[in-house]
Amino acid sequence: MSHHIAIVGAGPSGFYAADGLLRGDPAVRIDLIDRLPTPFGLVRAGVAPDHQGTKAVTRQFDKLLAQPNVRFRGGIEVGRDISWEALQAAYDAVVVATGMVIDRRLGVPGEDSAHVWGSWRFVGWLNGHPDFRRGPDLSRVKRVAVIGNGNVAIDVARVLAKSADEMAKSDIVAEAGAAIVAAPVTEIEIIGRRGPEHASFTNNELAEMGRLARAVAVTDAAALDAAVPATDPTPERLRKTRNLEILKGFAGNAPGSKPITLRFCFHAPAETLRLEDYDLVVTCIGYGGADFPKADGVFPVGWAKRGPSGTIPTNRADSHAVAQHVLAWLKANTPKDGPPKDFVDPLPDAVDAAGWQRIDKAEVAAGAAEGRPRVKLTDWAALLKVAKG
Repeated sequence: MSHHIAIVGAGPSGFYAADGLLRGDPAVRIDLIDRLPTPFGLVRAGVAPDHQGTKAVTRQFDKLLAQPNVRFRGGIEVGRDISWEALQAAYDAVVVATGMVIDRRLGVPGEDSAHVWGSWRFVGWLNGHPDFRRGPDLSRVKRVAVIGNGNVAIDVARVLAKSADEMAKSDIVAEAGAAIVAAPVTEIEIIGRRGPEHASFTNNELAEMGRLARAVAVTDAAALDAAVPATDPTPERLRKTRNLEILKGFAGNAPGSKPITLRFCFHAPAETLRLEDYDLVVTCIGYGGADFPKADGVFPVGWAKRGPSGTIPTNRADSHAVAQHVLAWLKANTPKDGPPKDFVDPLPDAVDAAGWQRIDKAEVAAGAAEGRPRVKLTDWAALLKVAKG
């Protein structure tokens, strides 16, 4: 009898954990459970809509969903529809791949104002997450502060600065795209609390900021007189050194030479900022996660394990390592009789792989009619209606 494993969270770390488990034991049975009726987690809802190359990793995940020993069960929230205790009792092991999707707070006056948005909520709106259908009012937004010095901050600033033509082949939600193009934005400040030598931008994403049609990237040359920490590992030193070179190139650009000025600001801790000076503030300072059982037979993976750091490829090695740990642990445990086939299926909003494929087909067809990768369904009821056929 084979072991039966529940993976809670059908994002990259969950899929890579399934891949690692199947590589180690092709007979293992896996249920991928997600609160959304759609799989892929942050690839669908968190990756910037104009970076379709990054989203292409879902092709690998679709192949996993086609495996006979893998079942997708979307529309099921553990802790609401099924208890963690019930999962632990029914499955031989539980892998927690729920990620971290709670925006961290700045801890400064004014952050509860209507014009201050966390990046998870903001990017969820851009990507059509059904929990975030209403976005900020951009009709009078001229000055924007994007607080953070990582790729999420770059993503937010870039999408706000891009032209309609530059976003034409993206899968941004139509309402969000129209609101951004119509917004009277003239200045976007990307604000970091430390110096440029500590920024976590990747080189390609930073360099792209210098090639935008309607925005010019600028920074203060005096702030770039910095040395990369000699104690950093070689790859980090190379990345940061290249970042400094790119930023020095921006320092020679003239503010106002294009309709939008993208200004990189350093050495500006949040407590020194006056949030009321901006028309829109998007905080990109990391995330927290919901709690889960810390018990024998429960294995966190991805962000749930290590915190909100690393890229999608980072999760592959991490998840494969956890999968090996799970398989080694299972060797010492006789398989249970296994959860009955109807353990999650009777739930009224449960969506299987066929249901997701109906959603996918409908979205891709709608996108093809507009020359875009897809037009997402953003309403819970519409998603479930299409999934059920």
